[in-house]
This record gives sequence, structure tokens and C-alpha cells, in this order.
Amino acid sequence: MTSYKNLTFEFGNRRLVGQQFAREQIKRTIKSGRIGHAYLFSGPPGSGKTAFALAFAELLNGVDNITDLGEQAFSKKSSWFTHPDIHVFLPVPTSVSVEELRNRLELLKKDPYEVVDFSLRPSLTNEDSTSNKQAFYPIDYFREEIRPTAFLKPNEGKKTIVILTGIEHMRKEAANAFLKLLEEPSENLIFLLTTNHSESLLPTIISRCQHIQLSALGTDKIEQALIQRDGLPEEDAAYLARVSGGNYAMTRFFDAETLKETRQEIIEFLRYSYVQDAVNITETAQDWQSQKNIEGQIAVLNMMEVFLRDLLVYRSTQQKSLITNANKIDVIKNFCSTLSDARLEDMIAQVNNCKPFIYQNVQGKLVFTSLALRFSSLMRGNDPFIADDNPWEHLPAYTN
Repeated sequence: MTSYKNLTFEFGNRRLVGQQFAREQIKRTIKSGRIGHAYLFSGPPGSGKTAFALAFAELLNGVDNITDLGEQAFSKKSSWFTHPDIHVFLPVPTSVSVEELRNRLELLKKDPYEVVDFSLRPSLTNEDSTSNKQAFYPIDYFREEIRPTAFLKPNEGKKTIVILTGIEHMRKEAANAFLKLLEEPSENLIFLLTTNHSESLLPTIISRCQHIQLSALGTDKIEQALIQRDGLPEEDAAYLARVSGGNYAMTRFFDAETLKETRQEIIEFLRYSYVQDAVNITETAQDWQSQKNIEGQIAVLNMMEVFLRDLLVYRSTQQKSLITNANKIDVIKNFCSTLSDARLEDMIAQVNNCKPFIYQNVQGKLVFTSLALRFSSLMRGNDPFIADDNPWEHLPAYTN
């Protein structure tokens, strides 16, 4: 059986996107031959944490798939999905069938950047579903499924590898039970964990893992992947990459024409905000909440941020070539000349402040309505009349 130290490879060269620093970190780990018993992959949504964990698992058990191992492969299996010693777990809603879980893992088999989280993609059959399923690791799931797997001896590979995605969704009782496994690992067991929020994990879990941090993917990396991996036309790929917010995984699902329609809605939303058109502000906010899931609402905020940055850049440079929404140059010129006192940097900051609220399942209609009222003041060069410490004082009729 091939020694890890003797492997020569370019980690994830067949599919992984960007993250060169993390790739080199994994390569050094493999070449050293000193493999830890637990690794934590952290980073923002869509940065490739699950893809990296799957690629690492394959590499550890000699599978020639995401990484080209050629004749160095010491497994006959075609991917992690068919390998008996690689086990993948997802946070689950209260009720989920074995078939549903398998269907999601099969999607990951086809592409490690597939979105399979129940909270982000509640239905595989209805892509327009806006219901948000709460998914987590309950103690029963841990005891009945995860813990027994951790005690399996390797069947074919060098290691038994257990991948837990979204580890921040582990309930307290399950997290405490999991900690015991980390404290007393079996010799041939490796845990690969992923999280969007490492700060929310138990410090004792983090301290027992080797930490591999991924960053938001750059626009150039996403654009290149959309063209080369997903077959998008260059113009669409360039636009999608610029409104992606660094999230390649979700950007793959967006339709360029649909996003351009959303951009027009955003322009109207800015107009409604300035004139304090309460009816249209409320209707738009309600539509975005009812017609878009969490990532769809985040996409609206990302696009809003890009448009505001275009205003800021054009106001400073007067250069059309420097902006993303160049085909809206007349709108941008009119905005800059009419609202010369608009505090665009503060408006961008307010947009970014809204994103955590959406991820925390605050109703979108409240988030967008509050944002519109803040915009109304900032467009006039004034401080928002809604205090930062009271973000939901969003209606003109509000009283304490």
C-alpha cells in the first residue's frame, strides 16, 4: 500500500475551485505523513468546505477522483460515495427519510459543490421552494447513526473517515457526546468537520481539530469556474461572479436573466426608499420574502451591494468601464447627479448588516423594510432615524 509521504499530486486538481493556501496546507499534511484524527474546515458559505472535505477523504483512502492520483491510487472505488470507509452526514430536519438523505448524497457524488443542505435547499424536486427547514444534529441521530459509524474498522482503506457537515448545527447534548469521541479517538478513525461559523462551536471541539480555513472565493475564480466547469457564457459568468458574494456553490444555481429582473426590482426599491413609498416598499419586501429562500434573499442583498458600489465608483471616477452594471449607466448617472449627497458607503454597510439577520431566519419583510427606511435618510445625507441598537423600529407609526 502506498505511503502518504510518497504520493505526488495536485490536491483537488479535477474539481476544486481556488483556495490555494488551503490546498497547500493539505498537501503539506499528507507529505509529512503525520495525519491527525480530526480536521475542521471553516469558511463562508459556498467557499468549498464540503468539497475540500470530500477530496481530503478520497486522498486519505487513495481514491482517484477529485484529485488525479493516477497509478498512485490504492483504491479501486470510483469516488467517496462508493467507498465503504467514507461516511458523510448532514444536519437533518425533524423528519427525513433514508431515501431523501441518499438522494442528497448522490447529488454530492455528481458534484462536490452541489447545495444539499436542507436549510438552503428544502426540496430537491421543487427548486423554487421558499420554505426553510430547520436542520440539526439531534442526540438520537448522533447515537443511532454517527456514533456506531465511528467504531467501524476500515474495510478497504487505510482509515475510517466520518464527515460531518454544518457541525455548528449540533445540539448541545449531541455536541457533548461528540466531544467524548474526539477526546478518545480510535486509532484508524478520522473526523472531517465543516462549519460556516467556527466561533459558535465549543472551544474544546476546535482545540481537538487541525483547523483549515477557507476564504470567500474571488470574483475571478468564480467566473473562471462558471465558464470552465459549468459551461456558462462569458458574459453571464462575469455578471454572476460579480454578484456572487464569494459564494460559488449557490451562484451555480442562479439564472442570469432572472437576476437581471431582480436588479430592476432593486432599482425600484431604491426609488421607493427615497420617496418613502410605504405601499411599494412593503409589497417588494413581502415579495422577496415569499418568492425567495434564504440564499435568494442573500442574493438580493449581494446584488444591491454591487449596484451601490457601482454608484460609489462612478461618482468618484466617472468611468463606465469600472462598473459591473454598465448597461444601467443612464440610471447610475441620474442617481449620482440627483442624489449627490447620498452616503453610499453607509448604505453599503447597512446592506451587509442585514445579511446575518437573514441567515438567522429573521423575516425578510422586516429586514428589507427596515433597510428601506434607513436608505431614505442616507440618500439625503442624513443619519438614519432608526437607531442601530433598535433595528426593528422600522415603521413610521412605531411607538415605544
